[in-house]
Amino acid sequence: MGAYKLLVKGAKQVVTVRNDENVRVLRGKEMQHVDIINAKGKDGVSILVDSNGRIEFIGLDSERVSKYPRSEDEAEQVIEAEGKCIVPGLVDAHTHPVWVGDRVHEFAMKLAGASYMEVHEAGGGIHFTVENTRKASQDELYVSFSKRLYDMMSAGTTCVECKSGYGLDTETEIKMLKVIETAKREHPLTISSTFCGAHAIPKGSTAEKATEDVINNQLPAIKRLMKEGQLHVDNIDVFCEKGVFDLEQSRAILEAGKAAGLQINFHGDELHPLNGAKMGAELGALAISHLEEISEEGIAAMASSGSVGVVLPTTAYILRLRPPPVRRMLEAGVAVALGSDFNPNAYCMAMPTVMHLACVLLRMTMPESLIAATLNAASALGLSKDYGSLSRGKYADLVIIDAPRWEHLIYQFGCHDKIIDYVIKKGHIAHTKYECCG
Repeated sequence: MGAYKLLVKGAKQVVTVRNDENVRVLRGKEMQHVDIINAKGKDGVSILVDSNGRIEFIGLDSERVSKYPRSEDEAEQVIEAEGKCIVPGLVDAHTHPVWVGDRVHEFAMKLAGASYMEVHEAGGGIHFTVENTRKASQDELYVSFSKRLYDMMSAGTTCVECKSGYGLDTETEIKMLKVIETAKREHPLTISSTFCGAHAIPKGSTAEKATEDVINNQLPAIKRLMKEGQLHVDNIDVFCEKGVFDLEQSRAILEAGKAAGLQINFHGDELHPLNGAKMGAELGALAISHLEEISEEGIAAMASSGSVGVVLPTTAYILRLRPPPVRRMLEAGVAVALGSDFNPNAYCMAMPTVMHLACVLLRMTMPESLIAATLNAASALGLSKDYGSLSRGKYADLVIIDAPRWEHLIYQFGCHDKIIDYVIKKGHIAHTKYECCG
């Protein structure tokens, strides 16, 4: 084994996001620029990764040679990145990737004008996926889930949040969480797992009964498995929405999850302005997602509490919703993150596509979009100490782009498979377009 796991040398441009490893999140106007180390003529930029997969050095090639004269000989792998750009590994802060049974048949309904809740009330939507997921074995779920994770990684994602929520009963929710737990052990991606048993009201039940079931049955069962070391769940989620879980039911579920040691990270103010963002901010939520219908009061509360706003441009695009007011959120000093919302209703797992949509639909700038898909998305999951930017001591999660400027990752809409040369996870080549590494 070499002294170093990886050396990347000769890069034209490395976007660190922030050079200071102590920066954990960026808010409002702080998101207007990214820190970049540019090559000086033929003196490119190096990243040297130690044997633990953490960045040992980042800077000009000449500085690296001077400080680590034997680094090239002592590295297990060397990547020549001349003319190429490097950005941090992308972080997807909101996904629903554990399920079977696609909903392609519903796409035509939506194109014909059916709303999300109309599809839901017709027996489609979440209930269709719940029915199929309940029938599937743990192994069947894992096979499709694992493939999706590799597909996400090939598009530059190195950290991802993954929810349960297509069980709506104790047995299936635990089955889904065990599938995620297996992936945590076996898959290269860093995974933040979320219990989302309050994703919908089960058929034949009521919101009141479903709330009681989540609090009194599902959460205690999950907490017991966590205590026994069989599960390691990170977040609690609830679909706080009209016709699903109201404000007080959502508050009760989130408080119960917080008492069980889970971070609050939930769906709020998507279809109706229920003031879920204000409620979540009052509870000290780590992150709140969607926010298409967030109020001015909710924006102010999130800016004050520090809760990260995870916006999901694919959902607004596919459901033809009014986009979340991201510019107002940024002006108020809210930390904005991005997620793909990958699920059977919004089938997109490529964060470069999400970043492009964020720029066009949500009027974010390219630096804002990159920060939202790296450092701030990591912060939304409580992971920004180790991920989301490139600096000494952080894990070497990198995307190496075959382009003269980093912005090509966003600009070349739908072409990420062509311009991403390598996806590096903790200094290991996890994906390359040159050969299959998965």
